[in-house]
Amino acid sequence: MSNPSFDYAIIGTGAAGFHLAIQFAKDPFFQHKKILILEKDTKNTDDRTWSFWEKGATQWDALAEKKWDKARFYGVKDCFNISLKPYHYKTIRSSKFYAYAKEIINSSDRFTMIHDEVLHVDRHSIKTASGEYQSQHIFDSRITKAFFNKKEEYQTLTQHFLGWFIKTKEPVFKTDEIVMMDYRIRWNADTSFTYVLPFSPDFALVEFTLFNEGMIPNSAYKEKLRNYISVYLKTSNYTIEEVEVGVIPMSNYPFHRHHSEVITKIGTAGGWVRPSSGYSFKNAERYSGKIVKNIKKQQPPQKNVAKSRFRLYDTIFLRVLKERNDLGPEIFQTLYTEHEAKTLFRFLDEESTLCEDVKIMLSLNKRIFQKALLKSIF
Repeated sequence: MSNPSFDYAIIGTGAAGFHLAIQFAKDPFFQHKKILILEKDTKNTDDRTWSFWEKGATQWDALAEKKWDKARFYGVKDCFNISLKPYHYKTIRSSKFYAYAKEIINSSDRFTMIHDEVLHVDRHSIKTASGEYQSQHIFDSRITKAFFNKKEEYQTLTQHFLGWFIKTKEPVFKTDEIVMMDYRIRWNADTSFTYVLPFSPDFALVEFTLFNEGMIPNSAYKEKLRNYISVYLKTSNYTIEEVEVGVIPMSNYPFHRHHSEVITKIGTAGGWVRPSSGYSFKNAERYSGKIVKNIKKQQPPQKNVAKSRFRLYDTIFLRVLKERNDLGPEIFQTLYTEHEAKTLFRFLDEESTLCEDVKIMLSLNKRIFQKALLKSIF
């Protein structure tokens, strides 16, 4: 008996896999295509929170827990108020996004979704724990083992965090603004900060985040969170409703080298996470849209998905933070306080002009960044 055959296969349903499936579902071009989705988990829990910025009303507003158009930035010494307009900062819990994506997928007969673990991919063949499938093209979100074996050869940092969804006894939070970054409590001299998303006066996500090379003890995250809540939120009367933990590799590793004629890497495995921000949700939506356009033009799916000059910027950024991790507060303070949010967001969304890019890069520590630029080029 021959193995089931599909036009496209998507391995993994994180943000990248589901965004790509949504794009396939909504475009009439694919209405007669057979699309396989392979995911070992049921994807029905809140295993992560995605935050992002965008202009105007979009399809994500109905899923968003809340949106804000103001932010506050606390440097080591100074505090800054930031207007995010014309953008809004939005947050989506993963369970709502998963349910939304599965509803779209289940309403279309072009999809076959199977909960199974992928063991091996060999060109058009996908072997799982319980079967084998054939696909003309495969979109694979699994990070290649080569990255873990060779990441020390590249500029690689890790964004890692522990977040608490806390419920306070009394009103504590200003609900009309987020705390984008607060550097008043840090882990040693590393780039580390607290991030606060207030959903109501007595409920918020408070998260301690680090951009550095190594993990820290779990007890250290907890200590920083307790200190922040006590010292800066000025409360001890709270309960921890949920816990969020994350580890995101941020690297200039050439993930694109693992594309092939029949396999396109997506998500973190495809280099879709911007190392300069760590944000991935909107990147996954944009890059999935580009893949669909390429397919419709009969071009390789991965063609020009990521712009090379932004990869260079990220390499420079990573090199600086790897060599001088203590400069994080200075760098991010410059980015968020010396440029309008709309300019910075365009830059982080890879929509800025070269002139805008130059202005942003020149605003940073010139000696350090120029040195990093020369090392990155030569």
